[in-house]
Amino acid sequence: MTGHGSILISGAGITGPALAYWLHRYGWQATVVERAPALRASGQNVDVRGAGRQVARLMGLEDAIAAAGTGEVGTRFLDRRGRTLAEFPAGTGDSDGATAELEIIRGELVRLLVEQTAGTTEYVYDDQITAVQEDEHGVDVSFARGPVRRFDLVVIAEGIGSRTRRLLFGDTVRVRDLGQYTAYGTIPRTAADDRWWRWCVAGRGRAVMLRPDNVGTTRASLAFLAPPSGYEDLAPERQIAVLRDVFADGGWQSARILDAFTADHSDFYLQRTAQVYAESWSRGRVALVGDAAYCASPISGMGTSLSLTGAYVLAGEIATRGDHREAFRSYEALLRPYVAKAQKLPPGVPRVATPMSGLGVRLLQTGLRIAGSGPGRRLGGSLFTPPADEFTVPQYPARV
Repeated sequence: MTGHGSILISGAGITGPALAYWLHRYGWQATVVERAPALRASGQNVDVRGAGRQVARLMGLEDAIAAAGTGEVGTRFLDRRGRTLAEFPAGTGDSDGATAELEIIRGELVRLLVEQTAGTTEYVYDDQITAVQEDEHGVDVSFARGPVRRFDLVVIAEGIGSRTRRLLFGDTVRVRDLGQYTAYGTIPRTAADDRWWRWCVAGRGRAVMLRPDNVGTTRASLAFLAPPSGYEDLAPERQIAVLRDVFADGGWQSARILDAFTADHSDFYLQRTAQVYAESWSRGRVALVGDAAYCASPISGMGTSLSLTGAYVLAGEIATRGDHREAFRSYEALLRPYVAKAQKLPPGVPRVATPMSGLGVRLLQTGLRIAGSGPGRRLGGSLFTPPADEFTVPQYPARV
């Protein structure tokens, strides 16, 4: 399928606009459909590492990402009273450190990507795919609001719970639950907030976290171990009530975060921590990319890098291979080994980082103190460095 064509991309997060950028470079016309009514500028801190950073560099976005960075200086672990257990400064290279050298709010990165493609890509908000009818020459796509339209290919670039993936791929995709809920939100900044990612080990399978941003607020999250309980399907008010029960004695800044979530939950959401495993990343003329295909989970530190790298490789293969079947096979063959490394989490994660028992908390605190000490800091920092650079970024022609 060398030459030019039309592609529908479902999802205007990080992956969709990045894919649209590269497709335009190769002369393809991309349309991005997003069920949200407008660009979603919310989200938490994400890091751009390794291969993902190389792709951002090729897009000419590296300096813009750095300029819009959160200013996070590293990761500091605390006990329930707010006392420092250990700290690990931000990385100084493409990949190293729990805090990467390039840290940015998800919404800021999405904004940069959409701005980069606004003049070349059609964006359709407040709509979603409801049906796909494929033949040997193309795909007829039905939408919830808009008329039926025809494209050469369709790519699903949605999140871990992708509705369109369920519609078109059914039970061929497995979501591996990691036994944890995490709530995220934006809260008012106070004079006591600094530039560190502060991670409080709260015991009983809980963690309380605060991170800086570059827009005058603070990003907060509350994580806790629990079996699937349907909390993700509750209304925000009921989710916050659950959090109040779980974190009633959470210590440190738990009460502040809960009060802020209660006062304003416009940017609040709660989700299960999970990974996505798909038997195949394509079916006919439809392909999966990013979290919809191979989410490694937020605790992997690899989500954004996989999104940017996957978009780059998929676009390059579509542009340079003979037809879509060959392109999709090659994209999957190239990227699967990298995804497998990203999805291989450290043993016991997330339970080891959020211990349930008092003994587990004491062992974790001792380990953090050792890892954060002078002699152990280099090794400790390496423990938090994901395999973001363990991929050779293919070189594709500037134009096809």
